[in-house]
Amino acid sequence: MYAESPHPEAPTTVKFPHRSRRGILLGLTTPQLIVTGITGLLLLGVIVKYGLAAALKLIPLWAVIALAVFVRHRSRSLADWTPIVVRYALRRLRGQLVWLARPSRRPRREGLLHLPGSAASLRVHTSPDRRFGAVHDPHAGTLTAVVKVSSRAYALLDPAAQNANVAGWGRTLAALARTGQIARVQVLERTVPDSGDALNRYWSENGNPDATIAGPVYTELLSAAGPAAAPHEAYVAIALDTKAARRLINQAGGGLTGAFSVLTQLTVTFDQAARTAGLTPTGWLSATEIAAVVRTAYDPNALAVLERWSASGRPQAHPAAAGPVVLVEKADHVETDTAHHATFWIENWPRTETSPGFLHQLLFTSGVRRSLSLTYEPKGLDSALKDVQRRKATVIADAAERARKGQVDSEEDATEYADIKAREHQLIAGHADVALTGLLTVSADSREKLRAACAAIETAAVAAMVDLRSLTWQQAEAFNVAALPLALAA
Repeated sequence: MYAESPHPEAPTTVKFPHRSRRGILLGLTTPQLIVTGITGLLLLGVIVKYGLAAALKLIPLWAVIALAVFVRHRSRSLADWTPIVVRYALRRLRGQLVWLARPSRRPRREGLLHLPGSAASLRVHTSPDRRFGAVHDPHAGTLTAVVKVSSRAYALLDPAAQNANVAGWGRTLAALARTGQIARVQVLERTVPDSGDALNRYWSENGNPDATIAGPVYTELLSAAGPAAAPHEAYVAIALDTKAARRLINQAGGGLTGAFSVLTQLTVTFDQAARTAGLTPTGWLSATEIAAVVRTAYDPNALAVLERWSASGRPQAHPAAAGPVVLVEKADHVETDTAHHATFWIENWPRTETSPGFLHQLLFTSGVRRSLSLTYEPKGLDSALKDVQRRKATVIADAAERARKGQVDSEEDATEYADIKAREHQLIAGHADVALTGLLTVSADSREKLRAACAAIETAAVAAMVDLRSLTWQQAEAFNVAALPLALAA
């Protein structure tokens, strides 16, 4: 993403680079290359053993394989869809599309969140100083802390404040990325159903329900306004890469104790840097608060009960109860305890100059519950420069091959090459390089309401100049990444 402000008082504009559609070799992706290679070996074997006539008799087979390699559906070739469909079909045959939380008399591991899918091994721990909790992923080697943040309405700020916030967020990401210890940084902004408990509590403490006219009117208004409201919550999750930070962890005592020591330093760095971006950290979540956030992602209607049980007013839950009671995965959505969810991937971002607040219409779509997840994955300078050189060489080689064949120059190649050069200039200037993944989960109480909400979101996405793609046959894993503030790998 490129940000530019020609004048300090002029609004900053942003532009995202063109997303390359080039494959690994000759424009082919890995599944296409595998199918092509196997087909070539099969054709060679038929010719050697049975002759050319036998190979000609198999022309229908070769035609079907060619269709699988070159015919595209939703921007992917049929060969690219094959592993996704096969994996989904195998899970269906094994009965893995339905997940149930069964009671067990066996003692459970302390802190285990008991989540479905690849998140089954996640455990939540409390720091030695009891300041915050963090989620440990033993397979990915990460320790993730979560902070709830708030801010003033960006659209209501003056251009100078908007520019300062945009620049401050860029510096915050750069400060975290340059440490070399971060695996991922996730920003999750979601809407949740409001139980109305806070309003009712304030009215019972400060109001006068017995007033002649105002009392009944306010009581009726609060009973109706609570369930209809949809407050916004924002979380930032920082995942420490325990492998990259092994030296510092060992110096701090090793194990989870040393990892918490390093993670504490990162949380302090974020708290200091976030305020320059107009963000106000309201406290790093404890283990029970992380469990409550996860629980309300699967079961939004559980928020009222968790708030009622909490003495502090902030939802809390036992880690063992963080997961859903039931999860049913369909091809285009998942069904959990009290909600239906559909997850989309933001395939393309705005490629023309636009305001940094271009997602405003998408975030404030009326009557839609959704979670927007932005995951930033820092890349090392050396690997980023190597990737730039590889991409430049690929574009130049394709242009030379096209010129040799007498074909017309591609404007898409010229745009991509300009974006690559701009990225190289920024790396040389010292900017941090991060890979951005955007996911959007839409939630509703029923299948019919989910369809209507998805239609509204897709319309808002067009106005926001982003392209959404439904993650068909990948909904369960996509939901874990998009709706849970745990900085999981996409």
